[in-house]
Amino acid sequence: MSVDATGTSAGTALPPGIALCGIGDEAGASLDEQISALTTLGWGHIELRNVDGTAVADLDAAAFERLVDRLAAADLAVTCVDSRIANWGRPITADFDADLRELDALGERCHRLGTRYVRVMSYPNDGLSEADWRQEVLTRMGKLAARAEEAGLVLLHENCAGWAGTEAARMRELLTEVDSPALRLLFDVGNGVAYGYEAYDLLPTIAPYVEHVHIKDAVGTPEDASYLLPGDGRCRVEDSLRYLLDQGYTGVWSIEPHINVRPHESLATEGKDGVDAFVEYGRALERMVARLAGERA
Repeated sequence: MSVDATGTSAGTALPPGIALCGIGDEAGASLDEQISALTTLGWGHIELRNVDGTAVADLDAAAFERLVDRLAAADLAVTCVDSRIANWGRPITADFDADLRELDALGERCHRLGTRYVRVMSYPNDGLSEADWRQEVLTRMGKLAARAEEAGLVLLHENCAGWAGTEAARMRELLTEVDSPALRLLFDVGNGVAYGYEAYDLLPTIAPYVEHVHIKDAVGTPEDASYLLPGDGRCRVEDSLRYLLDQGYTGVWSIEPHINVRPHESLATEGKDGVDAFVEYGRALERMVARLAGERA
């Protein structure tokens, strides 16, 4: 299947300035599975999190060189690296040096991979008062952003775990207080179900600062979330993408199905079933995006 300049299978209608992508390890742990899923879709972009079960920052030198070579051979461009910095596994009391080390490792590696974007969160609380939690988050994020700026990177804060994870006002406060071009936002359409808020309702406040988008959909509650094809859940995926387009968003929409792979729940389906489910998810998004493109034709 041929791929056009947007990195999407030829013949797929896309709104101007939009490309489609996916988090590779949502299709499978191995690099082979990840490349197979994205090339089957005919998309020219991949988002990296773990490769053969190892975070990008932790790959040994030989494994990292293989990654660079394999992605180049497959003609896959890296849009973003999803780090563990400030995520659900690293609360505000965790060793800050671990985050600094990971960011330093990604400084060189992201440049080799051709991306400047690193996904981060904002530290779940771990017994601190609200005031102390806020202050420590702002202090740490300020230091991380300064280091990212020196390295030519941009940290993308996701509406997920952490102090600024679920509230638009806190996301804006984080950006204002840190005040760095190296800190912007990643909007995940489907995180609201698992964290007990309506993600779509964030957009009027945060849309101008969104530089990357994750696509997932879900139903249920934080205690019992179920993930579905885009458009089959209650996360207003199509409405969210339409809103972003109306606000002038251009960039990448990256699928994170969570149907067969959820790292925070230690769920992972490998092999052909995982790849097939990922491709099915991508095709569902293509149909949705084609409708949005048709509205703008």
